[in-house]
Amino acid sequence: MPYAIFSTGGAQFRAEPGVTIKVPLLAAEPGSKVTFDQVLLASDGKQVHAGKPVVKGAKVTAEIVRHGKGKKIKIYRFARRTGYRRHGGHRQQFTEIKIADVKLKGD
Repeated sequence: MPYAIFSTGGAQFRAEPGVTIKVPLLAAEPGSKVTFDQVLLASDGKQVHAGKPVVKGAKVTAEIVRHGKGKKIKIYRFARRTGYRRHGGHRQQFTEIKIADVKLKGD
């Protein structure tokens, strides 16, 4: 089975056709197609192609399923003896994508 490791949003992800993964928020509508060309490593099931730094001609195409927010994390700052207390929270936004195809340069 072909697979690839690609980079988007400062993180790296493993992609296989038919798999759904969460990536940092992308500026595209759900249902649209996106292409990732920053492929760091690609395999066709027989050979592995490593990039220097990217594999030329390799692409990962995916369809955007939905946008969402991750689990909330709580932030609390505290300084002793001064009465200084601050609290807040953060929910990281993400885009869920379904990998449609992994192409090497010869495909």
